[in-house]
Formats: sequence, structure tokens, C-alpha cells
Amino acid sequence: MLSRVANTLYWMVRHVERADNLARLIDVNQQLLLDHERLDSERLRDFWQPIILSTGDDAMFNTLYDHAGGPEVIRFLSDDTRNPNSIISCIGQARENARMVRDQISDELWEALNALHLFTRSEEAVRLIAEDPPRYYENIRRSSETFLGIAAATMARNEAWDFMDLGRHLERADKTTRFLDVVNYLPIAEGGGEPGALHWSAILRSCGALGAFRVGGRAPDARGVADFLIFSREFPRAVRYCVERVDASLHRISGTPRGMFANEAEREAGRLLAELNFGTLDDAFAEGLHTYLDTLQDRFNRIGDAIFETYVLLPERAVAPPGSESRSLAELSTWQMQQQQQ
Repeated sequence: MLSRVANTLYWMVRHVERADNLARLIDVNQQLLLDHERLDSERLRDFWQPIILSTGDDAMFNTLYDHAGGPEVIRFLSDDTRNPNSIISCIGQARENARMVRDQISDELWEALNALHLFTRSEEAVRLIAEDPPRYYENIRRSSETFLGIAAATMARNEAWDFMDLGRHLERADKTTRFLDVVNYLPIAEGGGEPGALHWSAILRSCGALGAFRVGGRAPDARGVADFLIFSREFPRAVRYCVERVDASLHRISGTPRGMFANEAEREAGRLLAELNFGTLDDAFAEGLHTYLDTLQDRFNRIGDAIFETYVLLPERAVAPPGSESRSLAELSTWQMQQQQQ
């Protein structure tokens, strides 16, 4: 597969996943605001500012807007084309990527993405953002889920699928940490104390995790929700689950046996997966949940950079694995040790 095609497929799905998660992120805040019947304008600002901070786009927002109120944040993240990470921009970029690789994707997948693109630029979308934002974000989420479902049902399980699956799970892992991090930016409640069950339930609901979490019979508190969304092996939006899928996709692409690595992307993903497999919630809270989540986001960025350097830039310094001919695991292990020593 051409590196240009691989990169285009990777970002096509990653942009759709980002738009879906932005809609969910705003839903987190709207759910949290239901817990407060009376808020003055300053307190409302304190509840919307965390959304911008958690996305990492606060510098751009501050250059475009003077006030971090609900309407401003909603417009910035929804239909402001000046923000390259807004929903309308993400869907537009995803659709452009799909147009460039029409021969690599199914007709049904193109039609679903094109329909979502047309919706975000329609008068109906403008009306819903102004009059009924929850309905707008519900449409974005359902359309994104439809896109991913059609991809799963109509795409062959080849390299194209692996790069799409890689982009989806890397983006999803990053956004799950940002859902959890919203709580760290929230203003302290008037009576003091930690965020309550309603706050944590809102985060679970926005991740689509409330039902799966309830099956375990745990209380929706800080430790229970953080443990589920970070360390769960079964829930598809949990960080550990997503990193495992990232690691599996990378090894299918390169053909390297799992537990070994042939490039920096596989090394970074494998190391992070091992830390999640053997880490505990106590480790995360001992470090500080906010610091721990920031560290995870930095690791995701490093994996993304390594993927780009390995499969798109193809730098001369990249060392290829031993010849294309069949090699034994012993030979491959010896080669890996040499690369580690270098």
C-alpha cells in the first residue's frame, strides 16, 4: 500500500472519531450542568472553560473569543471553520480524505460520510446548534457510529482496514483520557468536597459506558470510573482496550510477532501496553490522576508521531527488519536485541 493512501485512510477514520468524541465531550458538560439549578454567569464560565482546556485548544480559543460561555464554546467546537478541530472541520477533512481514496473504500462508506458532511453544512445543523444543541450532537454521534458500523461490515480485513482501525483506537484512547480529565478542571462545589456520583455518571454516559459499568455492580465514584475507563480489558472505549488494538494493528501491518518490535511505533505502543497491563489504579492515583492522564496523552502523541515517521516519512534512519524471507523466531529475537543495543 502506498504511504499516502495509508495516511489518508488513517486520518479519515481518526477525524470521524474526533468529531464523535467532541460531541460526547460537550455532552459531558451539559450533563454536569443539570446538577446545578442556579448558576450565575461567572460560574457558568467555570463550567465551560474546562471543555476548552481538556481539548488543548485554549490558546486558539482565546485568540478568537473574549468570553468562554456556553454559546461561544459550542460554536468553537461545533461549526467554527476557523478551528481545525471543530466538528464541521473534522468531518470536512474526513470527507476530503475519503474522496482521495474512493477506490479503497466501499460505496456505502462514502455515501455515509458524504451524508454526514452535507448535514454539518446544512441549514438544519445551524438551526439545531442554535435551538437544540443536544439534538445536533446526537445526530453527530449516531452518524459517526453508522459510519464505523458500515466500515466494519463492508471493508476487507487488509492493510487498509488495519490503518483505519489504528487511527480509530488511537484517537479514542486519547479522548477517553480527556473525558476523565474534565473533572480535574471543574470548579470546586460550593460546599467543597469531590465531584459526586452525578458527575461520574455523566462521564460514563457520555462514553456510552454507563450500562457496561453498572453490570459490574460498582458505585460511580472516582476510583471506580477511572479504573473502568483506563484499565478495562473488555470495554471498547477503555484506554487499555484501545492500546491493545493499536498494538495489534501495528503488528499486523508490519508482520512482526507480537511481543517484539520492528519500528519505533511498535516499541512505543508495546511499552505502553505493558505498563497498562501491569499497572494499577493505585499507581495512577499515587502519581495524581491529572498528571497520569497528561502522561498518557503525551504517550499517544509519541505513538502517532512514530506512525507518521515509520509509514509516511520513511526516513533513511529507519532500520528494516531482517530480509523479507522467512526467519525463525530465534533469528528475529537476535535481531531485535541488536536494535535495542544500538
